[in-house]
Amino acid sequence: MLSKIAKTIATALGCGYAPKAPGTIGSIFGVILFYIFNTLLLRITNNDTIIVLSNTVLIIFTFIIGVWAITKVHQEWKHDSGKIVIDEVVGVFITLFLVPIDWKYYLMGLVLFRIFDIWKPLYIRKIDNMNSDWSVMFDDVLAGIYSFIVMIITLSIL
Repeated sequence: MLSKIAKTIATALGCGYAPKAPGTIGSIFGVILFYIFNTLLLRITNNDTIIVLSNTVLIIFTFIIGVWAITKVHQEWKHDSGKIVIDEVVGVFITLFLVPIDWKYYLMGLVLFRIFDIWKPLYIRKIDNMNSDWSVMFDDVLAGIYSFIVMIITLSIL
């Protein structure tokens, strides 16, 4: 039972089982989830402070439960199996943190995150090559941070 829950979380409700581009599918799922979450928060509260705090809690919670799930599935699956996409979900959550709730910005964030996640510049590859449960998550966290920085700079220029 616990293994099934861990697999469900690690695969982001099954997105990791996609036959092609599971990382991209997981990232798209994360963007959609973040959009729905923030749209609902905006309608319910219309309070930026609550949205920022809620996003912070969401990112931390997803990170913690993601590391737990990764640790569990690594008992059966190879290290950083392509089926594990919860790290992509956390990465896009970080990318979209503080970004206005608008599909064009969310799409831009998705593209930026996938570029950083696939190319792995600026120490992302070094973290990706580490062989630990945490490194599976941390390379996408760093890709999300870089994407977030590019997003904020771009939005401030626009």
